[in-house]
Amino acid sequence: MLAMRPGLLLLDEPTANLDPAGVAEVREAVERLVATRETTLVVVEHRVETWVDLVDRVVVLEPGGGVRAEGAPDAVLGAQGAELAAAGIWVPGRHPQVARGPRRAATTELLAADDLAVGRRRFGERTPRVAADGIDVAVHAGRTTAILGPNGAGKSTLGLTLAGLLAPVAGRVRAHPALADTLGDAPIRWRSRDLAARIGTVFQDPEHQFLRGSVRDELEVGPRALRRPDAEVAAVRDRLAERLRLAHLLDANPFTLSGGEKRRLSVATALATAPRVLVADEPSFGQDALTWAELVRLLDELVAEGTALVTVTHDLALVDALADERFALPAAAREVVR
Repeated sequence: MLAMRPGLLLLDEPTANLDPAGVAEVREAVERLVATRETTLVVVEHRVETWVDLVDRVVVLEPGGGVRAEGAPDAVLGAQGAELAAAGIWVPGRHPQVARGPRRAATTELLAADDLAVGRRRFGERTPRVAADGIDVAVHAGRTTAILGPNGAGKSTLGLTLAGLLAPVAGRVRAHPALADTLGDAPIRWRSRDLAARIGTVFQDPEHQFLRGSVRDELEVGPRALRRPDAEVAAVRDRLAERLRLAHLLDANPFTLSGGEKRRLSVATALATAPRVLVADEPSFGQDALTWAELVRLLDELVAEGTALVTVTHDLALVDALADERFALPAAAREVVR
């Protein structure tokens, strides 16, 4: 879009899922174009810090329609900052704080990677391209492990491999008997039903995991696959929909939701089977401050109850709120796939 040197540039959360260096690069490139005064910039954004010094005007929209506040950045985010923060706006310097629940001193190891190499096959190729290797990491019940690193380092590929959805290129992923029971210690060999009951996955792209034509049916997919009673299916559906602010959308098609609503639905569908391990790739993107805080509180409660959480993320606020261990992948020194 920048190469076209447009007269009007519309950006909708343009830095979502980018590492900090990528965020800075995008902002600097946009700033250079806008500095020519030949382009008008409109940015749709939750996290406003990146753009607040670049824009001349801030418009805050009401959830039900209409304009809540409008004016110069200092006038809107300064004078009305406390009120807007309470309404869920990411006001600089007024971010939500979530108190972490108690953690268990000694916990059971549920998954472990030993000298693991991860990668994916591109179309038409027989051999997967290695995205990251030499990985040793353990996942424990009641603990949160944050997988960090720049874009292209192999974080998402590692997450899918730990979740039993991608085969290791080398090394192995071992499931502890406390998680595997009698299934064997290689999650990649488990049936989908057995995997869903033990390891839930939130994909980086929410649309990749939607299967049904309504939010209601989407929330019921996992519990019904596990042959849970109808009353239990309905209770789980309604609890998660209410908790993640999706109750008013139960009849909507998942593909018609906003980006943030799709993300919350994808988290809810992974939680619906009550897995002992949750692998969540960028679980917090696209959220206003209130839904972000509610999502973090829900994940924190699950970890306090014994769920093992693995999160792939660039959201350092999420890491600060939840992470017990941080596992950082270095920048790749070769061509990789995400």
